[in-house]
Amino acid sequence: MTTSPWLRLGAAVCFLAVALGAFGAHALRATLDAHDSRATWNTAVLYQFLHGLALIVLSFGGVNRIACWFFLAGIVLFSGSLYALAIARATWLGPVTPLGGLCFLAGWAWLFFAGR
Repeated sequence: MTTSPWLRLGAAVCFLAVALGAFGAHALRATLDAHDSRATWNTAVLYQFLHGLALIVLSFGGVNRIACWFFLAGIVLFSGSLYALAIARATWLGPVTPLGGLCFLAGWAWLFFAGR
């Protein structure tokens, strides 16, 4: 039995979400507090984790690759930009975050309409 690449990717995404959550709570605590960006970091972790779980679930139910690609793009754009905003105050990435959110929405909409 071969393992779906989306299962492996989803597991890696979730692993990183847990690691980044712990990293933010401990090693980056002073930086996040100084930037008043702990909530931003936690939002990035939450959305990364939830969409990593979505990748795992989709890998078991007849993978819908288009939705998976939307979710992966959303993780990179949404969570990635929030991580950068939280740590480095990279405000120029602010416009990237909504694009990641649109990717998440597109993935969920794709699943909704693909099931019809």
